[in-house]
Amino acid sequence: MNFKVNETAQKLRGGYYTPFDLAAYITRWATEKRPKDVLEPSCGDGIFIEALAKTRPTGKFSFTGFELLKEEAVKARQRPHAAFDAKVHNEDFLDFALAHMFSGQPRFDCVVGNPPFIRYQYLPEESQHKAEAIFKMLHLPFTKHTNAWVPFVLASVAMLRPSGRLGMILPAEIIHVMHPQSLRTYLGEVCSRLLVVDPEELWFDGTLQGAVILFAEKKAHPADHCEGVGIVKVSGRSFVSEDPARLFNDTARINGKTVEGKWTRALLTPTERNLFDSISENPQVHRFTDIAKVDVGIVTGANKFFLVDDETVTRYGLSRFAHPMFGRSEHCPGVIYDENQHVQNARAGYPTNFIWISESKTKLPKAVLEYLAIGEKEGLPTRYKCRVREPWYTVPSVYSTQVAMLKRSSDTPRLILNRLSAYTTDTAYRIRTDVAPEKLVYCFLNALTALSAELEGRHYGGGVLELVPSEIEKVIVPVPQGLRPQLRQLDKLVRRESVQAVLACQSQHVLGALGVCEADQKQLIAAWLRLKNRRQRLSDEEVECAA
Repeated sequence: MNFKVNETAQKLRGGYYTPFDLAAYITRWATEKRPKDVLEPSCGDGIFIEALAKTRPTGKFSFTGFELLKEEAVKARQRPHAAFDAKVHNEDFLDFALAHMFSGQPRFDCVVGNPPFIRYQYLPEESQHKAEAIFKMLHLPFTKHTNAWVPFVLASVAMLRPSGRLGMILPAEIIHVMHPQSLRTYLGEVCSRLLVVDPEELWFDGTLQGAVILFAEKKAHPADHCEGVGIVKVSGRSFVSEDPARLFNDTARINGKTVEGKWTRALLTPTERNLFDSISENPQVHRFTDIAKVDVGIVTGANKFFLVDDETVTRYGLSRFAHPMFGRSEHCPGVIYDENQHVQNARAGYPTNFIWISESKTKLPKAVLEYLAIGEKEGLPTRYKCRVREPWYTVPSVYSTQVAMLKRSSDTPRLILNRLSAYTTDTAYRIRTDVAPEKLVYCFLNALTALSAELEGRHYGGGVLELVPSEIEKVIVPVPQGLRPQLRQLDKLVRRESVQAVLACQSQHVLGALGVCEADQKQLIAAWLRLKNRRQRLSDEEVECAA
């Protein structure tokens, strides 16, 4: 978990400023319809004002900007803008939005900008209340996992006139993370066309946060049809010299499932979407939630204290309270966790022991009390997860399942057959299944499921794929009736070969048993690989070198 005290001042104020060429590219498209009133909800140092002045959109217009930091507002006012009337207010845009969204007063033909990227928990309490109020005014579900940029975009779109345009730089998470779902839904309801310009590179130094350009055109009439969203991949910055209107007008869009949920389906070609949907309709292909249940692993509240190596067990006489556990990818290089793997992990010095003490201190040996004293000296009893239980050192909800799944993965998630009945921490999930555990673990590794995981999961800086339980439940898993799992062979294959080779082999066995031809299997692998490489921000040149 990230804590506010550990973050930089730049990150806490969301201060990642737009390069001029991107600002100019956005303003060229956003002002194409000769707007009379332009809004920028978060001006920063005024780069969009300069872009508007230098791109010289035709027609007279007024500019209304907001910037919370006084010194930045001063810089914005000093930008050249002789060609138009510009007012930069040193105040919170959300205050203005809450006062005017439905008052019939200021409305805008055009919105441009780069709103602040700040986590909800880092916002002052007053700002948190304002963010929630924006959602409430639009009758949209609110979550405290949201980010500051989401209410900024919602309010900006709400104040756009019919046929108005919004061009903004936003976090790439708008495509695949759950918290902006209300925004995606709202955009699908009120906009006629949406386009995401998705770069191969990171645009902002000092952050792993990917960013995209969102172009949104509001409906002329509320009852108009929404054409949906299109996503265009770009590499380098040569695209900024091209006509953004042509890109916006010519890009194919998809509707339905895409705008209703995550926008990841727009990353697929029409042929890939049709193939994915047709195989998913096979009666032997299931949503994960229909054949298995997902629960989080054991929440200790202090993993470094409760997960220890063999040396610590010996030193403090903890053997009676030590139980086998795993929770990291290096603990599980295959798809089977058994006694042999556990011994290997112990020899490598991994923390393979989960310490579970349910007895009162009066019944514990002196050496064990010494170990508990170490935790008390470190302040563990005051940590939230520890202080809400009695005694603090007795971890609740301790049970194991025959199948587990690591929460995060580099290439594609896989299930682990837990033959040792080892415990798992909250870095992994406990899976209970109606299908034979060996068969579920075996069938889970294939191109269709890997692609489904990319569509349902999320990723942040570093490109690691993460799935929360509600996302795992949506993942598609084929379970052919007559298929006999060869789990030992799969375990060896996973340890020895690349993920791409494993998926190719497994797709032959699992998808082939459904009647999926080799050409279609290869197409699914290609689609998965492209989304995986996008997530990891691998360029075409890097992919070719790796091959």
